[in-house]
Amino acid sequence: MELRHLRYFCVVAEELNLTRAAARLHMAQPPLTRQIKQLEEEIGAPLFERNSRGLTLTAAGQFFHEHTLQILEKVDTTVTATRRMARSHRQVFGVGFVASLFYGQLPTLIRRLRQNDDIELVLAELTTVHQVQALKAGRIDIGFGRLRIDDPEVEQEVLFEEPIMAALPCSHPLADSTPTLAQLAEYPLIVYPATPRPSYADQVLGLFRRRGLRVRVIQEANELQTAVGLVASEMGFTLVPEQVSRLQRDDIAYVRLAEPHITSPILCSRRRGEPPSAIMAQVNEILAELVDNRLSGRYP
Repeated sequence: MELRHLRYFCVVAEELNLTRAAARLHMAQPPLTRQIKQLEEEIGAPLFERNSRGLTLTAAGQFFHEHTLQILEKVDTTVTATRRMARSHRQVFGVGFVASLFYGQLPTLIRRLRQNDDIELVLAELTTVHQVQALKAGRIDIGFGRLRIDDPEVEQEVLFEEPIMAALPCSHPLADSTPTLAQLAEYPLIVYPATPRPSYADQVLGLFRRRGLRVRVIQEANELQTAVGLVASEMGFTLVPEQVSRLQRDDIAYVRLAEPHITSPILCSRRRGEPPSAIMAQVNEILAELVDNRLSGRYP
């Protein structure tokens, strides 16, 4: 499957007429018809229903269309950014991060790096597992996550340990308390991310398991924002890193746990043994300052 097949498909999906689609693509109709049939054969599912009035998308076709548009948009954005970088002779620096870190000091790091005219900054929201893969493939240069991963090609540095809090619906019986994990285990739990695993979800489940507590997971969410929204809908509670509490909502209470020292690490991942570039040296300098601000209490 090539990008041109995806572009052909999207035009046909928009026109729902092979003749008009072929005209837009400046090609004859028979080759376009063959390309669409080959695409359906490769996917193993019909993407269009064919009738006397033309074409309609099947359910599989609608799903494929939505995701294909996202893929093509990402490709176009990447190509545009690459051309811009080549014209400006700026050095690309990729940063991977998990969503929960964007409620703390990570935006400060990004803001200060963007002031350097020699850097073309590329941001990627990735789980820690995917950050390690992206580092090894050269797609990013540094990653910020929460999961310890043993890989000989990647080194991880613990910047600091962040307290974990419970996010509860404001109407929850424990919303005005400092609950223990045993008390929380009596209520349905929402974990995130659902995939890939292992992840922060496994860190949370491990907190209960190591204490011999059984907890009922009512929902696994892919995104932090989704998990928080499910809490607001009173489906259950979730455990979040402290900085997420800066995401204030009228229908959610963030409460501290009774047990001390329940934390989630903030980890910085880099390629092992790689001499630091000038940009990485700048990143390390800013990180040292931000971590010192956190540990000295100048930043929550």
